[in-house]
Amino acid sequence: MSDIEIARAATKKPIQEIGDKLGIPSEHLLPFGHDKAKISEDFIKSLSDRKDGKLVLVTAINPTPAGEGKTTTTVGLGDGLNAIGKKAAVCIREASLGPNFGMKGGAAGGGYAQVVPMEDMNLHFTGDFHAITSAHSLLAAMLDNHIYWGNEQQIDIRRVALRRVIDMNDRALRQIVCNLGGVANGFPREAGFDITVASEVMAILCLATDLKDLEQRLGDIIVGYRRDRSPVFCRDIKADGAMTVLLQQAMQPNLVQTLENNPAFVHGGPFANIAHGCNSVIATTTALKLADYVVTEAGFGADLGAEKFFDIKCRKAGLKPDAVVLVATIRAMKMNGGVAKADLGAENVQAVKDGCANLGRHIENLKKFGVPLVVGINYFITDTDAEVQAIKDYCEGLGVEAILNKHWSDGGKGIEQTARRIVELCEGGTADFKPLYPDDMPLLEKIETIAKEIYRADNVIVDNKIKTQLKDWEEQGYGNLPVCMAKTQYSFTTDGNWRGAPTGFDIPVREVRISAGAGFIVVVCGEIMTMPGLPKVPSAENIRINEAGQIDGLF
Repeated sequence: MSDIEIARAATKKPIQEIGDKLGIPSEHLLPFGHDKAKISEDFIKSLSDRKDGKLVLVTAINPTPAGEGKTTTTVGLGDGLNAIGKKAAVCIREASLGPNFGMKGGAAGGGYAQVVPMEDMNLHFTGDFHAITSAHSLLAAMLDNHIYWGNEQQIDIRRVALRRVIDMNDRALRQIVCNLGGVANGFPREAGFDITVASEVMAILCLATDLKDLEQRLGDIIVGYRRDRSPVFCRDIKADGAMTVLLQQAMQPNLVQTLENNPAFVHGGPFANIAHGCNSVIATTTALKLADYVVTEAGFGADLGAEKFFDIKCRKAGLKPDAVVLVATIRAMKMNGGVAKADLGAENVQAVKDGCANLGRHIENLKKFGVPLVVGINYFITDTDAEVQAIKDYCEGLGVEAILNKHWSDGGKGIEQTARRIVELCEGGTADFKPLYPDDMPLLEKIETIAKEIYRADNVIVDNKIKTQLKDWEEQGYGNLPVCMAKTQYSFTTDGNWRGAPTGFDIPVREVRISAGAGFIVVVCGEIMTMPGLPKVPSAENIRINEAGQIDGLF
């Protein structure tokens, strides 16, 4: 059966029963239908004195067209831990509408390791993204309104920093001119749209610890600059309070379930390139108070997702991960070894060995953070014993165990060996988590540290204008912020076609941006798109409601 057929055949339990598994009283669940709910702010506050469970990160090698299955592994491991008698929950991000109707399509795991209701999660869900879009749009409207009615803050309209957002892929909006139409409509200026997941409001919601912290962070957003280059903040135009009101319900984590009726928190969805690519801090910290094991994932490969999870999310939230699962597939190893996608079904042990360099670099990088790891081989039916053994032997040579997982076909029982190994790693107490760099390291050195230690670049190319900007931010008190590297997910370099474990390259920094509310400096390397376009044949062309009232074409 296809993923969507498996999901539709699932027997879902009422969301109150899923809440019962975690000890959440029904009166503290705000239901959206029968199979999804938000968890009340009052209940979350009542958990503060509880001991945290164990935190497990699922990350992966660099993505390839062959597929890796990071979310599938995350969901499967959550089910696997429950299958061996552990109280476990899953924490993942929400899906963005734009890619669902574009090239990517929808998903929430795959096979027998999925989170449901799949259709709802890939469409409007509980309205969180709409609330974020609305809050960001309110800020944009109040900013232009402030300028129109006299510009009390003396904002230089040539230096407005805030772009608008919409949760759809629409290349026509990347660069626009707004306020046209004469005196009544304001002062014409250039502007543009990003996709909602790239909004700083999204990153803020995913890093805020409560509503008070949310309002503080929203107020810290820099919306533009005066002629003397001094920043103008969101609170200066008095938008932070109303934005918080719009986001009040969106701040509450969403509870759903896996196919095996285990709890899953699905909340937040920051862009994994331009932002930190993790689910919300409040969902993760709430899950840690309610479950003995929490399995979460970070966007894209470990060079982006895991690094940002450790250096931004864990640093900011005070989280200390206990173990890591690094996901790889035989197919992806062969593609990294030079095999074309059409030829991946044929056995090629040498190509697997050749492609393992990418896996090895991620293993070496993860070890730098002091968290024990295991490699999870996501099984495909075309995988042969010899190919699997090649990866196991390679990992053994690096002092790491690699385990074959069959959760896609067998659900939680197909990943029990990895679940047991994760328990051993967590209970062994060997984790000694440490970020890659200290807070007080200069911003340029932080950039160079990531580029050289994680990507293995020879040099970082930064022009004097960017160096001056970084120094200015340090003088303004932002020097202790972590850096959020924005680059292609497909390679350690800025060239998405350069697979494997490249050497002999430089990392060019194109621009730097400050997300003062979220609390990080965005470093744009190479070409990064904050507003994707639709492909020639978008998924939307095939999405419709069938005669049975079901949605076809979304998956």
